[in-house]
Order: sequence, then C-alpha cells, then structure tokens
Amino acid sequence: MTKLTIFYDGTCPLCAKEMHALKRRDVKQAIKIVDIYSDDFSDYPQIDAQKANTILHALNDNNELILGLDVTHRAWQLVGRGWLYAPLRWPLLKPIADWLYLRFANNRYRVSYWLTGSSRCNSGQCSR
Repeated sequence: MTKLTIFYDGTCPLCAKEMHALKRRDVKQAIKIVDIYSDDFSDYPQIDAQKANTILHALNDNNELILGLDVTHRAWQLVGRGWLYAPLRWPLLKPIADWLYLRFANNRYRVSYWLTGSSRCNSGQCSR
C-alpha cells in the first residue's frame, strides 16, 4: 500500500537521482514517485504542475498535501533513513533549512550541472 506519492521534476538530474535512491531502498513499496512531466501525472489533477515545479509536492495516505523538505523527511522515514533529515525539521533549523531548500529548488538545474555535469535529463535518462 502506497503511503506517500511524490511528484518530482524528472528533468532534474539531482531530483531524479534522489527519487531513484529512495525507490531502491523502498522494500515495502510505500512510496510512489510521479514525474510531473510524465503521462502518469495527469492522474493527479489536484496537483498544480507549476507549483510542483517550484517546490516538491507529495500526497500522504490520507490524501493530504505535503511540501518541500517535509516530503523529503517523510520519504526517507518510510525507508528507514529519516534520521538523516530529522535535524532539518527541528524548530530552530526548520526556517533556515526551508529557506535554503527554496533557493536550491529555484536553482536546481545549475546545482545539478555543478554536481553531475548535466543540467537536465534527456529522454528520461540522466548521465554525467
């Protein structure tokens, strides 16, 4: 049973890499990932594509919307690695982490290029 459906930018190399890392660890099949540029995205009319392109979106098992680093933290919790992101949700660090996340999200193609050598994925394939 899916507990979290994540909507991500499949053209972003870092975003795609993180989603694939999550799915590799998702032995309980608790996470469904949906590329906002895929045909499957049309099954979710309640998710605004423009907004989902600016901040990570997810729906939990109660169909409640989760955004940004809250998505990341919840996803990694489901695969047993929530402790990696838990400090980013602590009350004193949360506002700073969220501000930094939004800066990253707005510059994800540039950051992807710096870290992977590729700013965008082509035909569903990301390579260095």
